[in-house]
Parts: sequence; C-alpha cells; structure tokens
Amino acid sequence: MPQLVGKEIGSTGYGLMGFTWRAIPPPQEQAFDAMRTAIKNGANFWNGGAFYGPREYNSLVLLERYFEKYPEDADKVVVSIKGGMNINGPGADGSPEGTRRAVDECLAQLNGRKFLDIFEFARRDPNVPMKATFRVLEDEYVKTGKLGGISLSEVRAETIHEAVKHTKIVAVEVELSLFATDVLENGVAAACAQHNIPLIAYSPIGREKKGCTPAQLAINWTKALSRRPGMPTIIPIPGASTVTCVEENTKELDITDEEMAEIDATLAKFTPAGNRYPDWVPVNT
Repeated sequence: MPQLVGKEIGSTGYGLMGFTWRAIPPPQEQAFDAMRTAIKNGANFWNGGAFYGPREYNSLVLLERYFEKYPEDADKVVVSIKGGMNINGPGADGSPEGTRRAVDECLAQLNGRKFLDIFEFARRDPNVPMKATFRVLEDEYVKTGKLGGISLSEVRAETIHEAVKHTKIVAVEVELSLFATDVLENGVAAACAQHNIPLIAYSPIGREKKGCTPAQLAINWTKALSRRPGMPTIIPIPGASTVTCVEENTKELDITDEEMAEIDATLAKFTPAGNRYPDWVPVNT
C-alpha cells in the first residue's frame, strides 16, 4: 500500500470538493454516509480545500463536524488541505504572514477534531521565494508538531526540483486523467518519480468494457500508470457525494498491459480542446 506522512493509505483517495463547493450542497448526513463508506472501502486519503466553499461551510467545516460525530475515525484518515490563496485577488499568498494566516485558519476550523496531516499551497506565489514560504511551514508547523507534511499543487517540474532543495515534499497534486495527460509529458510525473514523491491525480474521471463504468476505467487507468518505468506512485482522488458513487469509484480493476496499450493508441488520436481553467486562474506554477 502507498504511504503518506508515514501512514498507509488506499490506492484510491477521496476528493471532498463536491460536498461544499456547489450552489446546493448535499445534505450533511448524506455526506457523512459517503465519507464513512470511503473509509470502509479503503479510501482513507481525503483531499479538501480551505476555499472549497465559503468559510462558513468549506471542507474544514465539514471535516470538523464529521470528526465531532465520529471521533474514532480521525486516526484512520490522512487529510490534505489546499490553501494559501490570496484573499485580495487571484493566485497564492506565500508570504510568511500569508502562510501563517492560511495554516492557522485551517487549524482553527478543524478545532482540534483532526490533526492536519498535509497542507498544500494551491499555487506557487511567484512574488515570494519558495524558501521563505517553506521555512515558515517547516520551522513553525512541521517541527512543532502542528502539521504532518507539505505538499504542492498545480506546479511545473522546475518548481518540484527547486522545492525539494528547501523542504521535504510529501505529495504533488496535479490534474491527470484520460483527457488531461500533460503531466506525463511535461516532466512533472518524471520529477515526482525522481524525488520519490507520490502524485495526487485530481479530476481523474474525465468506455463500457471489462464490465465497468467509464469512471472506474478512468480511475484505475491513472493507478495503472504507476507500473510503468519512470512513473511515480499515482493516487487518484475522485469525488463522490453518495454511497453508491463511492463504492463505484473504489472498485479495483486489473488493467492489463495490452489494455493500457489500447488506451494509449486511443489517446494518441485524441486532441483535447480548450483550457483546463479560465485565463485568470494561475496554472503550472
């Protein structure tokens, strides 16, 4: 089994965004049922965001309420939270003050119900040296036992190579799916493999065959990539707001090398259209 911050996690993670970042969130008890099912099915790496919804109901609020009701689950789950976005505009605030504000806010919202296993800046701040950002995270939070580890999100290969010079990076979260394979070709996956950093694949669902759903094929394809030489451990984090979808997404499939080659041939004929984000959202930082 893969590990993060010294804890074993399932081969499929769990994205929390869909519970709070939507016009009409699902009922809280429905969310709790889905979250408990995720644990039961081995999806015990949970990925959320401080900006996934308003401060009054974001991933952290959902987690605080969940672990208040089910405190026995706190040690079963590895939680990673994205944060650090600039409160005055787009992009990240990696200044020492912004870093402290971001992590302290996460800790306050968790309210002691759950240890913050991983904090990841949602983007790199181009205006602040990474060394300054990581010094605050490492010295004031990791070394003092307030935080388990540091992750990166939506970064270029060059950023990964630079970051590991300043601190231990426990994970890198980037988009990877059948429809977004850039990281396999632009050096990001190779950088993760070189530094032995797990790659967290968001938006992994992007064919009915093998008696499975398209979502199951897409999720298990990302995991099967880990078998290839030069690839890092890849952990997809599909979201699911119902028990049925959680059970579907956590089903393990054995995709053979021949089937992977068939998928490769199909992807080679496919040209993605459009951008992954609006123009004003920073990407590949």
